[in-house]
Amino acid sequence: MRRQNLTTWLAQIAALALTALPAVAQDTRPGIAVLPFENGGSYGKDKEDFESLRKGIAALFVSELAQNPAVRLVDRETTQRILDEQGLALAERVDRETAARVGKLVGARYMITGSFIDLYGDFRVDARLINVETGEIMKVARSDPKLRDRKDMYRMIQSAAERVMAGTNLPPLPVRTASRQVPTEALAFFSRALLYHDRGDKAKAVEYYRKALDLFPAFAEASEGLRKAQGS
Repeated sequence: MRRQNLTTWLAQIAALALTALPAVAQDTRPGIAVLPFENGGSYGKDKEDFESLRKGIAALFVSELAQNPAVRLVDRETTQRILDEQGLALAERVDRETAARVGKLVGARYMITGSFIDLYGDFRVDARLINVETGEIMKVARSDPKLRDRKDMYRMIQSAAERVMAGTNLPPLPVRTASRQVPTEALAFFSRALLYHDRGDKAKAVEYYRKALDLFPAFAEASEGLRKAQGS
């Protein structure tokens, strides 16, 4: 009986100690997830090139928006896993209601969807910001119309990311003091690596991550992808 009382007393002391600890602060920043971009009607490349760009543009959109410390970006692989589980991985178009449903599943308050059009090198990127709670499209933006050449694809992604966040109730992207210039060929290799990575072909993914890094050694996203592909 005495031993039982001692055990009860120690359990009570432990419970009091735990309640005295400060609560872990929750991340209250608005969460944003990005879906693969739609092919809005493109010509001049093979189908797999455009399929891979859907993933590559979305991944770089995540990187661009993640530069804003006032928002929380959902990891691309987390979003991809939910798309796989919901049978949406192969869907070329996702309506706003479905986008909102995916947003709730990944814990995002806002979703970014978008599309690209490549007409034999004449390129364009569009983006939409969706409120997950209401399904409302809050903002529609397109890349800087002065940028049309496919070789400026990365700059188009940057401008579309900036424009879709501007004039909303969300914190805008910070002003850049310097900007990297990712060559379009490196971006295409990176996109192809993501395509193979999601298919489970790690050897091909590693090959294309390395090709992207050969062209642009400072490609942080390709370096991280290579690390994950080699470590899995």
